[in-house]
Amino acid sequence: MERRSEVSKDFVCDVWKTDRTLPREELIYLRQELQRFRKIDLIQISSFLKDASLFCFDMDSTLIKEEVIDELARYAGVYEEVAQVTKEAMEGNLNFHEALHKRCSYLKDLPVSIFDDLYFKLHPNYGVPELFQELRKKNAKTAVFSGGFSDILERFKQEYSIDEVRANYLDRAGDKLLGTVSGTVVDKNIKRDSLLELQSRFQMRKENVVAVGDGANDQLMLEAAGIGIGFHAKDGLKANISNWIDFASMDVLLYLFEE
Repeated sequence: MERRSEVSKDFVCDVWKTDRTLPREELIYLRQELQRFRKIDLIQISSFLKDASLFCFDMDSTLIKEEVIDELARYAGVYEEVAQVTKEAMEGNLNFHEALHKRCSYLKDLPVSIFDDLYFKLHPNYGVPELFQELRKKNAKTAVFSGGFSDILERFKQEYSIDEVRANYLDRAGDKLLGTVSGTVVDKNIKRDSLLELQSRFQMRKENVVAVGDGANDQLMLEAAGIGIGFHAKDGLKANISNWIDFASMDVLLYLFEE
């Protein structure tokens, strides 16, 4: 066991080297045992990041604390209606595409300027600004794939110097939203395909590709990456992955780099 040089402002990292890959069940058992004593996260990687790397993220509840469509619904006074559609989707009565289109229909007639107001009320998750600052210094490529909306993602891209974003486009006429979405809908398949596209374009080896998300629609993206990590993940995602972070801030991802 060795202590890494501190790169996170609030969390330290100890490295335990083993000559075998631990099965998922053993990782879960070890997490549970460690967490009996204090808030400890445990992830397993085959090697540290050494060369050029690509980091792909989900947006809502991963990089930011909020779910943007919920915040838009609050502005429009239709939060309960949108929440009901989300509940239907989680119960399996609507697929992702149906739920997205139905929820967006409630945003009809909102002013496009709403995004300017909303963006400054969103809160990055702990460690996010520090992470992106350091990733730029390491010349890592960064991407955000969101089932949310391009109006927010483009602002985020500019603020944090993100290389690539994928999000849904809300149609508009003049200064009003039409309540519809056009173009390719960013769902779980598009997230995975976008990661693979960028991996190819940037000529990255799979082991140098990191994916981070919190929900079930991030699973395929995490599986396609060399290192897939659930960040403060929902149970639906945890049930199908091996690596997740429950307690630490986002900047602990900097421990993935070789010292």
